Amino acid sequence: MPRISPWGSADEVFNGLEGTWDLVRTIEKQATMAGIAVFTPQHATMLKYREDGRIRLADGKELDAHRQYRFERAAGGFAVYFEEEPPRLFHRIRIVRDADALAGSATHLCTPDTYDSAYRFLVDGSFTIRHTVRGPRKDYVSATVFRRRRAP
Repeated sequence: MPRISPWGSADEVFNGLEGTWDLVRTIEKQATMAGIAVFTPQHATMLKYREDGRIRLADGKELDAHRQYRFERAAGGFAVYFEEEPPRLFHRIRIVRDADALAGSATHLCTPDTYDSAYRFLVDGSFTIRHTVRGPRKDYVSATVFRRRRAP
């Protein structure tokens, strides 16, 4: 019997993102990153996303990194915007049931490269984001696992 997902329905996933997450990212043949991601409510339909972490490049060099987005609630999922003025759409994620997980995907053309993104919300309460980037300038897969940060 499949476990019941803590994420609830597709319309409830957005609510489950709020808070602090540990993240671990692998960028195929290029780097790894460990850090923290925080989803902070701005109002009922928007979460500000910020990640901070330490990247270790394939050659052993390390550097600090951060990234910001806006997540906005949408029927059956959410939209992700680059944190800039005016906000620019990255992609819209429509969430569907996929076996015992919830999942969604989208494509973003960043001329001349293409980002194919896949989100999976898992029964253990974690989630993953995978970006497959292809084109004349970029060719890699970035895979990130998010696990809810536990209070110390």
